[in-house]
Amino acid sequence: MKQPFRSWGSVVGIGVAVAAALVGPTMTAAADPVAVDHQMGASIRAHEGVGTVPGYAPAATQTPGLDVSHWQGTIDWASVKSKGAKFAYIKATEGTTYRDPNFSTNYLQAYNQGIIRGAYHYARPDGAGGAAQADYFASHGGAWSRDGLTFPGLLDMEWGTASQGGDCYGLSQTAMVSWVRAFSNEYHAKTTRYPVIYTSTSWWSECTGTKGDFSSTNPLMVARYASTVGALPYNWGYQTIWQFADSGTFPGDQDRFNGDYSRVQALANG
Repeated sequence: MKQPFRSWGSVVGIGVAVAAALVGPTMTAAADPVAVDHQMGASIRAHEGVGTVPGYAPAATQTPGLDVSHWQGTIDWASVKSKGAKFAYIKATEGTTYRDPNFSTNYLQAYNQGIIRGAYHYARPDGAGGAAQADYFASHGGAWSRDGLTFPGLLDMEWGTASQGGDCYGLSQTAMVSWVRAFSNEYHAKTTRYPVIYTSTSWWSECTGTKGDFSSTNPLMVARYASTVGALPYNWGYQTIWQFADSGTFPGDQDRFNGDYSRVQALANG
């Protein structure tokens, strides 16, 4: 979150080509015995519920954004922009075979509106290893480009079901930390960026405990549907993004970036 933003005008020509290269052909959902098409925060809402967000007044400027998948259907990105969204995370992949069918459209249309956006990967630690899933993600929309409008990819870590091995996908805390680190390191090797990690404090505490510290490398997107962000996962001193509600002004989940728009730009620029 360090460098100045290149102007929108300067990236239009190269940006469309970059976006097309990153997205590739229109993505379609594939049959996958592991991936079952989750959207960000679905299992967290099921475990923790959804509270209200009355009168939150943070000390730092907060910048509004959203996260979406094909579950939101067709999105009018011009309307999203007109309502004040400055950034978005968009589902690209899950496991090693599932690709969100609306990713290409959402990713390009958000770009065309000048909304800084990134792709996210729904982690399935009950399937392939972290490095393999990072490779799949980076090859199917999750790569990063220094075009001023692309966030580093995001790794979505949340609750598993009983059929997936339980809350922590059948992994010990040490094994889960190793899985996340393998994903993070491989994504960095592919893109030069560490992924943002999305999770809730309760899941992270249960499934990784204090076995791994990612606070010096990976920005945090924390889910908590309440009036304040509350305690953060182990050793993160602050969140970069807070997912605070599952509905509101924008389609999908409602997010706040912890800083003004220059900080949003800085994360995009690396």
